[in-house]
Amino acid sequence: MFRHQGKSRTSKHNLRLATLLSFVAGIVNITGVLSVKTLTTNVTGHFAFFAEEVTKHDYQAAIIFLIYTLFFLAGAFTSNFLAELVSERKQDLSHLPAIAIEFLILITLGLFGMQGDFNLLDGKWIAFGLLFAMGIQNALVTKISQSTVRTTHLTGLFTDLGIELSQLFFYKKPEERKALKTSIYLRLSIISFFFLGCFVGGLMYGYLDLKTLFVAASFLLIALYYDYIRLHFIAIKRKKKPF
Repeated sequence: MFRHQGKSRTSKHNLRLATLLSFVAGIVNITGVLSVKTLTTNVTGHFAFFAEEVTKHDYQAAIIFLIYTLFFLAGAFTSNFLAELVSERKQDLSHLPAIAIEFLILITLGLFGMQGDFNLLDGKWIAFGLLFAMGIQNALVTKISQSTVRTTHLTGLFTDLGIELSQLFFYKKPEERKALKTSIYLRLSIISFFFLGCFVGGLMYGYLDLKTLFVAASFLLIALYYDYIRLHFIAIKRKKKPF
């Protein structure tokens, strides 16, 4: 899921990566909306709010929306910077720093939520943390999948899906239609699991509040464990093959 990159990566690897991490993004998205009334998986809306506050001359509020976008940017920068740094020595572990940081952020904010009510300033820091975490995740999956998968926002996905659905009327060659259907299935899977994450996260938030982020963090661990188990299973199978 994480370790395969370049020519060794297949559509199945992308599908596993996309479904699991889009589910995580869905949980984070609804948790941010319900806890601090802020979208934390993309920055498109924040630019609009930034412009609105500038036109109203409320520069303090405008700066907050600008900082939202910068935290997402910083997350993406950090994710790729650490991946490049680690890949120089250990290519197959280049994903670990980003996943570890995202996990720690989600756990920390979940623990923070256990303290009870938080004021407006604390709410802003929760949004900053979630935006940073989602910047990390989006950059990670984009790099690993060579820009095939993005899990934290749906605007581009719906655009690409609309294009590809229209291409079904024009692509006639079997190999073209096969590749097109694979891509459509991938995008539908990302959208479906993002919605599922939002739905499940919304239900859990009624009982767990900000601790819902523990659930998202646990799925990151599941992804790493699954990747580790599959790697060792394949290694064992190769050792058993006769020469």
